[in-house]
Amino acid sequence: MLQLQWLLLPQPLAPPPFHHRRSLRFSHHKHPSTFPRNHFPVRPCNNCTNNIISISDEEEEQESKESVKAYPFHQIENRWQKFWDENRTFRTPDEVDTSKPKYYVLDMFPYPSGAGLHVGHPLGYTATDILARFKRMQGFNVLHPMGWDAFGLPAEQYAIETGTHPKITTLKNIDRFRVQLKSLGFSFDWDREISTTEPDYYKWTQWIFLQLLKRGLAYQAEVPVNWCPALGTVLANEEVVDGVSERGGHPVIRKPMKQWMLKITAYADRLQEDLEDLDWPESIKEMQRNWIGKSQGAEVDFRVLSRDNQETGEKITVYTTRPDTIFGVTYLVLAPEHPLLSSVVSEAQQNIVEEYKEVASRKSDLERTELQKEKSGVFSGCYATNPVNGEAIPIWVADYVLGSYGTGAIMAVPAHDSRDHEFAKKYDIPIHWVVTSDECCDDFEKPFSGEGDVINSSSEKTGLDINGLHSKEAAKKVIEWVEKTGNGNRKVNFKLRDWLFARQRYWGEPIPVVFLDENGETVPIPETELPLTLPELDDFTPTGTGDPPLSKAVSWVKTVDPSSGKPARRETNTMPQWAGSCWYYLRFMDPKNSTDLVDKKKEMYWGPVDIYVGGAEHAVLHLLYSRFWHKVLYDIGVVSTKEPFKCVINQGIILGEVQYMACKDQEGNFVSAEFVDSLGEHTQERIPEEKVTKSGNSFVLKDDPSIRLITRAYKMSKSRGNVVNPDDVVAEYGADSLRLYEMFMSPLRDSKTWNTSGIEGVYRFLGRSWRLIVGSPLPDGTYENQTVTVDENPSLEQLKALHRCIEKVTDEIEATRFNTGISAMMEFVNAAYKWDKLPKSIIEPFVLLLSPYAPHMAEELWFRLGHLTSLAYEPFPKANPAYLQDATITLPVQINGKTRGTVQVEVSCTEDDAFKLASLDQKLSKYLDGKTVKKRVYVPGKILNVILERESTKVASR
Repeated sequence: MLQLQWLLLPQPLAPPPFHHRRSLRFSHHKHPSTFPRNHFPVRPCNNCTNNIISISDEEEEQESKESVKAYPFHQIENRWQKFWDENRTFRTPDEVDTSKPKYYVLDMFPYPSGAGLHVGHPLGYTATDILARFKRMQGFNVLHPMGWDAFGLPAEQYAIETGTHPKITTLKNIDRFRVQLKSLGFSFDWDREISTTEPDYYKWTQWIFLQLLKRGLAYQAEVPVNWCPALGTVLANEEVVDGVSERGGHPVIRKPMKQWMLKITAYADRLQEDLEDLDWPESIKEMQRNWIGKSQGAEVDFRVLSRDNQETGEKITVYTTRPDTIFGVTYLVLAPEHPLLSSVVSEAQQNIVEEYKEVASRKSDLERTELQKEKSGVFSGCYATNPVNGEAIPIWVADYVLGSYGTGAIMAVPAHDSRDHEFAKKYDIPIHWVVTSDECCDDFEKPFSGEGDVINSSSEKTGLDINGLHSKEAAKKVIEWVEKTGNGNRKVNFKLRDWLFARQRYWGEPIPVVFLDENGETVPIPETELPLTLPELDDFTPTGTGDPPLSKAVSWVKTVDPSSGKPARRETNTMPQWAGSCWYYLRFMDPKNSTDLVDKKKEMYWGPVDIYVGGAEHAVLHLLYSRFWHKVLYDIGVVSTKEPFKCVINQGIILGEVQYMACKDQEGNFVSAEFVDSLGEHTQERIPEEKVTKSGNSFVLKDDPSIRLITRAYKMSKSRGNVVNPDDVVAEYGADSLRLYEMFMSPLRDSKTWNTSGIEGVYRFLGRSWRLIVGSPLPDGTYENQTVTVDENPSLEQLKALHRCIEKVTDEIEATRFNTGISAMMEFVNAAYKWDKLPKSIIEPFVLLLSPYAPHMAEELWFRLGHLTSLAYEPFPKANPAYLQDATITLPVQINGKTRGTVQVEVSCTEDDAFKLASLDQKLSKYLDGKTVKKRVYVPGKILNVILERESTKVASR
């Protein structure tokens, strides 16, 4: 155990005239040098021999300002944060007792932007912190680290604009993030802090790349990419919006470039199959399945025709999942980047097709495949033969088909595909129905994409007839036919494409290969030469030629192959930002290891991550890429599990505060929202909250309730001006209030709207909890440095209230229903205010229940209750079942099978006692007095049914 140094922590929160009056009841302490880790240090008093707490003049002055606050959170939070930090309270030792259960709870680590945190960020961090604190107290070894995904384009763009080196900007941003996170009391193990930009870290990112290269999973290829000339880099599809870069709004074009690719498609089957065993939201698993896009079908060859309708020898191969609809093909579509396109365009259509290709090159894949967008295309001027019936069908070019998916060509069946139908309608292309079902429209005006019975699908010329077959049987017969006739083959396909793994940026991991001058051969640098570090550069601007900024570091680029000594050039592309975040969860297990990526024993103990919390925006790519790398590492024996994350939780988004908008007509008069559609041209004016009131389910103007307002809330962003800085909230209400409010707003996974006035409710709850235990403030606004608890036995009522609270809070933390756990503690405090006395044995467990949510206040209360150790590792309270059951129950009483009333009985009540109580009951006695009982049916705890003699019943009736 670590010994603590002399610290001014923690201090009582009232400035005594002399310390003897305020001495704590536990004043005879050991010397601080003998305190183990997490014990409270005590500063010696100069005027007596007892080690008692004393307060500095500065603290006295600060405390005098606390009188207007619900409780003195400024002092409490500052001193406990300092205590945790200086004593490394939450450090997980390198060597742990592996006989104890482990709990690895991880946040998706942040990109440290210059803007710092907004109140949306702490939502997930607070949830994982509650879980981490809870599990520590349950005796688990807890791994709860934090680090920085710090490479990326924003820092490089800032460097270009200001001349500031990205490393300087990144370190400054990290420092700000770290301060903000510590101010919120998160129990991260800061000894394990990592940054993807540190050479000691990216050495192992480069090492993983070399393992991929060795196994043929990393390769170079000429591929169409999103090239942004202004940014001088290739952008991922999700970084391009409406043909411009997401950052900066610069034009983006599609152009072929030689790029590094990672063969993630080699793991497509395993990535899909292994989803089944994961405790992930079904929506995320479905998104991953859709992205992987496994399908079974056939590749079919369509022969290209010459002007005189003769086969040219060229063929267009299409992939289809619906071979049963092949007789309904009325045209083919090629992607604008299809390699055969130039050979299937007529001279008359040449210029038109080239212009279309140019326009399509400026769109991202996401834009091109957007279902809602209007389809566009041009006729190539050429035709091809449908192999199943010999008919000539036109070849079109359209950007809704991607060269990177399937074969880059499709057979279009407009009767049975909505995109093809929309395209055919627009360009007046024939539509042939070949599948029918009870579900399809009688008028055949809308496409039917389902399965059914095949019609209009036979050919005497080819001998293929699938009429009358169900779709599945028809598809099977078509595949057999194309394989037998040499017109195609059975095929399993994936939407998943290989991962484009290169960026034309400076601020990224260098790719550890060289190219020999003599022949351009790619040579990996030896693993002993890692890390290959970035050279220092002063100019980060794009070269304008497509060469990355690293090409400017001439002396770094020009090198020799370490193995052969031959002249060579270094790779000047860098890795994408995804690289460092693919495996960081492993490095947290063993962050200081200089000889291995992770120690095998540590990985076998800590892996996989038990709880992984982050935003839904990472539901596909980050998780998919991490799973891919993990499976490669599993195959080469680095990790022992097939999957990296056992359970994934997506926290909801915190939207900015609700905005109230009133509509005005052209004369400037207010118009109620329900009439806006018929209003025509109008304006909207934002109305302050104090001028708004609620009416039913709507909000209206206070001064004119007939004017209904439009309410809306947006995701927090600087451009909308709705960002709430957590620093401001902490300054006014304290970190514990912010933590509690974010958990209390709604269930963790739901989106929610920020309301600053809403935080006042939990702030008041914390104030009430403080005063309940510490007592009312003194006349000067300060508080006694002890509690109002008593060393007396609790009543049965108090025990029941406590243990119900324990059960509820425990269950709700386990189920991540944090909001209802807070409600249970509020109910307990409400009940406790009605008690004449507060037994210490009741209040201490309550403080432990509160501690995962409001750790600063809980630590202070624990200290004031007389404890010398931090509560961080105290056992979490356990509910005693004996106090969870009511001593009495409400027993229904029936007379001749009809319920006539109820009685309160003991749980162990006998049949005779129950009947006696019923006979004495004022309401029930009128049915029983003077009557003869024929039979009694008693089910303990459930019901008493009294059967009366029939004659007696008649008398009663008369």
